[in-house]
Amino acid sequence: MGKPDTKRVDRAIRQTEKKLEAVRRGEWWPLTSRERLAMTRAMASGARSVHQGRSTGRAEDRMDSVGSGAEARLTAELTALYGERQRIVTEYARAKAAKKSSGWF
Repeated sequence: MGKPDTKRVDRAIRQTEKKLEAVRRGEWWPLTSRERLAMTRAMASGARSVHQGRSTGRAEDRMDSVGSGAEARLTAELTALYGERQRIVTEYARAKAAKKSSGWF
């Protein structure tokens, strides 16, 4: 038996980590369409507030909320991917142990 096949999961983990770092930097490309829409609406309401000479506090709070929601979503996805990777490795180890114990030498 070779090594456990975790290439697909490892690739997904790397991609999700990149997305999480991008969200932490404030980039929009990893956001879902619903999150982008919420972010755009918050930005537009903030621009409207600036134009009317009011504070942008509420709009900024909304943008922060959308960003932290996306960060939470990606963190949960990353946790699930690590769990899947661990399941694959454990399954491989069990199969290897079963194969070893069934042999006569």
